Amino acid sequence: QVQLVESGGGLVQPGGSLRLSCAVSGSIFSGYVMGWYRQAPGTQRELVARITSGGSTFYPDSVKGRFTISRDNAKNTVYLQMNSLKPEDTAVYYCNAGGQNGDWGQGTQVTVST
Repeated sequence: QVQLVESGGGLVQPGGSLRLSCAVSGSIFSGYVMGWYRQAPGTQRELVARITSGGSTFYPDSVKGRFTISRDNAKNTVYLQMNSLKPEDTAVYYCNAGGQNGDWGQGTQVTVST
């Protein structure tokens, strides 16, 4: 069974930065497409970053240039570096392995506010 554990969320002021981490166990991590999604109250869960096993990345326009996804296959960990944070980035952020029908972490709250 795959387990994903996120960490690194918290409260940050607009313009600040946070780095989320997701530790993965119970699978061959290096073979998975990994993603970060977020869900704000009253909205659908949305993709914010994805990285393939080969290191190719994808970002929607809403976060492009501000967020960076990376992975360390030796540590079975995927990261999300978030810079220039905006209040609209406030959400619960979820780590995902294997796409929408794959496995999910429990989520970590990110709040961008003064």
